[in-house]
Amino acid sequence: MYDNRNFLRTNLFSWLKHLPLEMGKDGLVIVYTGNGKGKTTAALGMALRAIGYNHKICMIQFIKGSWPYGEMESAKRLKPELEWVVSGKGFVGIIDDKSPREDHQKIAIEAIQISKEKIQSAKYDIVILDEINYAINLGLVSIKDVLDLINSKPANLNLVLTGNHAKKEIIEVADLVTEMKEIKHPFKSGIKAKKGIDF
Repeated sequence: MYDNRNFLRTNLFSWLKHLPLEMGKDGLVIVYTGNGKGKTTAALGMALRAIGYNHKICMIQFIKGSWPYGEMESAKRLKPELEWVVSGKGFVGIIDDKSPREDHQKIAIEAIQISKEKIQSAKYDIVILDEINYAINLGLVSIKDVLDLINSKPANLNLVLTGNHAKKEIIEVADLVTEMKEIKHPFKSGIKAKKGIDF
């Protein structure tokens, strides 16, 4: 009996082998949102894949600040392909945050300016605006400023926005939107955050 699946598989791989690696040069706007874990992790996974092609990536953190995270140490090992910019003062209004809201807002606005410079520099293949959706939701930056960033990006730049509470205006202009949905979380069972898994 003729195996149609095998025929498709063989011919598809043969076709893919002849495609140029630069297929689809126009950059995308990508959003990772939702209440589930994995938004920053997904963006970092994309960065790791891109580095395999010698692409240049810049990641700008809007919220997490100077907290010690494993990915900050990993980023040092991935230089010069990955540039890491920490611009937040940490989580806003939770855990041990003692900073005035005005300080958070001032630094977030500075991060918008840094993002604009990185986006328009023509140095990167991917720019990741980590936790920027939270920054919008918390009122630290305006939706207009973020839409202006998106509209100012060069045609071949991939722009990634992470964080929960992505606004509908962001979703509408994005090419790819993935919502992480929490089904279960160990914290609700009393299991604390783990090194290498959560931070």
